[in-house]
Amino acid sequence: MSSALTLEALASMHCRANAPKLSEAELAADLAMLPGWAYVEGALSKAFRFADYRATIAFVNAIAAIANAEDHHPDLSVHYDHCDVSWSTHSAGGVTRNDSICAAKVDRLAS
Repeated sequence: MSSALTLEALASMHCRANAPKLSEAELAADLAMLPGWAYVEGALSKAFRFADYRATIAFVNAIAAIANAEDHHPDLSVHYDHCDVSWSTHSAGGVTRNDSICAAKVDRLAS
């Protein structure tokens, strides 16, 4: 299922309630579409770097808008010049398509 998707198609999708945990093959296919993202401790994770704190906080605020619109919220670690973003679905016990969708939306935001 994931192999037919493109990054832009993934970023254009919306989260849905009760999304199931991705299989290993689905997770691998989604990761192949998400440059720089890694599967770390049960989550999709990526670090984003910025020139200064103002740019980092603007990015964090934009992620918050995406998270609220999708009703799916990441774990963020915010620093002066970077933000570490992790997406997982606690109720599913791992990564779901919702996490991949949101990761793609964040990549689109950062580009």
